[in-house]
Amino acid sequence: MTELKELHFFATPEHNCSYIEGYKAKTLFVDPHSSISVNAFSQLSNLGFRRSGKHIYRPHCDNCQACISVRVPVDLFQPNKTQRRIINKNKDLVVKKSTPHYSDKYFKLYSDYITHRHADGDMFPPNKEQFINFLIEGEQPCDFLEFYLDDKLIGVAVTDQLVQGLSATYTFFDPDPDLQKRSLGSYAILWQIEECRRLNLEYLYMGYWVQSCRKMKYKIAYRPLEFLIDGQWILIR
Repeated sequence: MTELKELHFFATPEHNCSYIEGYKAKTLFVDPHSSISVNAFSQLSNLGFRRSGKHIYRPHCDNCQACISVRVPVDLFQPNKTQRRIINKNKDLVVKKSTPHYSDKYFKLYSDYITHRHADGDMFPPNKEQFINFLIEGEQPCDFLEFYLDDKLIGVAVTDQLVQGLSATYTFFDPDPDLQKRSLGSYAILWQIEECRRLNLEYLYMGYWVQSCRKMKYKIAYRPLEFLIDGQWILIR
């Protein structure tokens, strides 16, 4: 296994930014041929890196610092009134853990989610290769957290395991309008925060927050929140 001090990094050429229209972005990748230990991946997470399949990366833009890594310090977090209501609405759900793998059941749920919720994004149209590359490939310890209503799978939260916490990699769920009142995306985050507590872990990592990106606005509802600014984690209440 390659440790942090032995890693090699590569920067991409400029490409269109996925978060801010009209901006150009660059991305810093860890050498994808490296076999990275859980300890090294955990340290990289503290430095603002994320995982997408077998790729571990972070923004590396020349003239923009809009992408800010955020994490929830779980011992300080207390759900607000809206979040407590979401928890209560979903008490009838059963959550099971599974090792990431392909199944038609997973892919249909993922495909429906992307088609109905993110048809304007760069992940549309969804396909099996994309699903596998994004959520199944990679050697880091990871769980598919399956959310069931009775015997029906209605959501999956893809969650990486770190030394100091969990990393909420991606969540997809049933877009059926009858389920909207459950706020399944929010419930998945709240469940992962509680799972960190159950496992005596300090943080839930939630990826990047961009102030001008509407789709990321939900992340600042989980207070207090720590922001990675100039290499330091700053607590925002």
